Amino acid sequence: MMDQFIMNEQYTDNHLRGLLNRAKRIAMVGVSANEVRPSYFVARYLYLKGFDVVPVNPVYAGEVIFGRQVMASLGDIKTDVDMVDIFRRSEHVPEIVDDALNMFSSLQTIWMQIGVWNQEVAAKARKRGVDVVMNRCPKIEYQRLFGELRMGGFNTGVISSKL
Repeated sequence: MMDQFIMNEQYTDNHLRGLLNRAKRIAMVGVSANEVRPSYFVARYLYLKGFDVVPVNPVYAGEVIFGRQVMASLGDIKTDVDMVDIFRRSEHVPEIVDDALNMFSSLQTIWMQIGVWNQEVAAKARKRGVDVVMNRCPKIEYQRLFGELRMGGFNTGVISSKL
């Protein structure tokens, strides 16, 4: 029953839009250098939309993706981040979120990708004043909320006067 609640956690369009509008620097944990992997595609999309994407993955540490050196861990990031986007399995979330909460004073959002959730960790982060999104993709939400999916003929549920 708890998993059903987590999978169906609701976020308003205005809330998600606000989170995406305020984020400037995103640490992408679990990003891949493989161009066909979803984590690469999402990171590339966000980078092309003007977000400062900081790639994090120990497998690719030291390599360069989108003009940024890949960090081995969140602890290797020398600047603050606004959002941590997690592309790791749910069992890895507690350690990642604990690190993020302890390292980044400007942290505003923890975003867990589709299929990733942890209700206990989400409650902990929210208690510290950090917004949490679980089981969603910022790329998909950005496209849906800012009109890009409509161009492909999708009914996004967002009413706009844009053509």
